[in-house]
Amino acid sequence: MSENAYRNLSLEETLDRLLAPQPTCILFHVHPDADAIGSAFALAAFLESQGSPCYCLCADEIPARLAFLTENMQTSVLPNTLPADFDNARLISVDTASPAQLGALYGMFGDRISLMIDHHEMGTPYADHLIVPGAAACGEIIFDLIAASGKEAPAACAPLLYAAISSDTGGFRHSNVTKETHLRAAALVESGIDVAELSHKLFEVKTFPVLRAERLGFDKLHLFDGGRIGISSISFEDKQFNKLQDDHLSTVVDLIRSVAGVEIAVAIRQPTGERVYRVSMRANVDFDVAAVCAKFGGGGHRRAAGATLTEFNDIAAAEQAILAAIQENS
Repeated sequence: MSENAYRNLSLEETLDRLLAPQPTCILFHVHPDADAIGSAFALAAFLESQGSPCYCLCADEIPARLAFLTENMQTSVLPNTLPADFDNARLISVDTASPAQLGALYGMFGDRISLMIDHHEMGTPYADHLIVPGAAACGEIIFDLIAASGKEAPAACAPLLYAAISSDTGGFRHSNVTKETHLRAAALVESGIDVAELSHKLFEVKTFPVLRAERLGFDKLHLFDGGRIGISSISFEDKQFNKLQDDHLSTVVDLIRSVAGVEIAVAIRQPTGERVYRVSMRANVDFDVAAVCAKFGGGGHRRAAGATLTEFNDIAAAEQAILAAIQENS
């Protein structure tokens, strides 16, 4: 089905669909971040309070550094853990702009997804959708849906939504922050969450493997165009040699951004021995990284986007293709 065949839903239409009680699976993107996790599990907690049993699914496990967000909720999000009573459940995706970002889940469930809720400026709709590009985080949309329902949200929703919003705004430092972002965050703070503890766990706590990954990221950093473009590419063999897992690499792109003079930061990683390369891209200036990622089937925001590359023989070729695409758009 072409993306033009999918309906662009209003907040009210989306809410009407969500409040129809039925077993529901909530899908979110590979290499999940706090916005994807927080949005999915907050929506799940709310829908369960309204009579819809829920199960959250991702092609990748929740990173260890973010496991605190879902403590005592689900032990795993991998599809092989899906209980049998969810086999015919309604399928909803959150924070996932394109089919490729669902990874293996799209091949398993893609034709059954009935609703996508997202905030990315560029992507490929694959179901009827509520897309709010002006939202700083998908968590803001989930917040608005719950607020519009007029129903009381479970206590679990507030820390999840605060983590989602805080994470996707870089602790409220990124250019996507609006007055409404702060107002939503203020309402969540008013509910009594421990902001200091959440922020500490989200932004300050790092395991030794993550620190080793950051060191490796700097060792692999290449600067181009006079230092304006920084790209760090970490192969599967690099990870094996350094005893690293894929989720240890999530902060590498932010470290590249911190290098003086770098305007466009790119982290490329190879999850397995297969020829699959995942790209995270950030811009410190007004540059559309989402347009670059769209060339490879990805998407995201003007200053933060990602893509999965499968057509290159090695990670060096993937790096050169990304560099060429950035330079072409510069």
